[in-house]
Amino acid sequence: MRAPVGPVLVVIAHGSRDPRHAATVHALVERVRSLRPGLRVETGFLDFNVPSVHGVLQSLAAEGVRDVVALPLLLTRAFHAKADIPAVLREAPARLRIRQADVLGPSPLLLRALERRLYEAGLTPADKSSTGVVLASAGSSDPEAIAVIADIAREWWHTGWCAVRPAFASASLPRTEDAVAELRALGCDRVAVAPYVLAPGFLPDRIARGAAGADVRADVLGPAPEVARVLLERYDAARRPALAALGA
Repeated sequence: MRAPVGPVLVVIAHGSRDPRHAATVHALVERVRSLRPGLRVETGFLDFNVPSVHGVLQSLAAEGVRDVVALPLLLTRAFHAKADIPAVLREAPARLRIRQADVLGPSPLLLRALERRLYEAGLTPADKSSTGVVLASAGSSDPEAIAVIADIAREWWHTGWCAVRPAFASASLPRTEDAVAELRALGCDRVAVAPYVLAPGFLPDRIARGAAGADVRADVLGPAPEVARVLLERYDAARRPALAALGA
């Protein structure tokens, strides 16, 4: 069996009572493994699902693992990335050297994943200039996270869409249905909703209900290959300082 390459990657997911959430997370992790053979990848959940992050870290320490990159499976830096995950990592066994990777977004690869899902839902590149898109995220009370979503919408619009409007399933406005109505009023020939979420669950279902008046609704990002590549980019960036210290 090939020896693991580099620190163990621990993917930290939020967790959900919805079984589709964990299934999608595991599918994404499997794609990461397929892209980087030899990299050991473990999954821990903050809530609702097992194994817990604490349990995964305890098990790794018991095996004798020393180096870990903890990667938040989050699209923006909000409460979970700033508070919950650092708190869990502070409770890890002292023998572990843990580096927390950045969240996944923003990234050009995620925009490609969003377009992949829209094209899978029936759009074509030729439809871009006549299609308005709702970039529908879960939402947050964190101003930084909200500003990032607005920035992503502006950046995506500049790639050729008729218009792109951000929307939020919770905590912030507008809601998905309101953004759909705005794009209709703007005169776009068709309206599409692109969920900027990683896995199914309560809030993605709310986005889906809000997209009832749209012409096209894409699937969640899930195990898109572009998302898996972002995970590996964040992992590599987190482990780079340690490699530099070793002269690698």
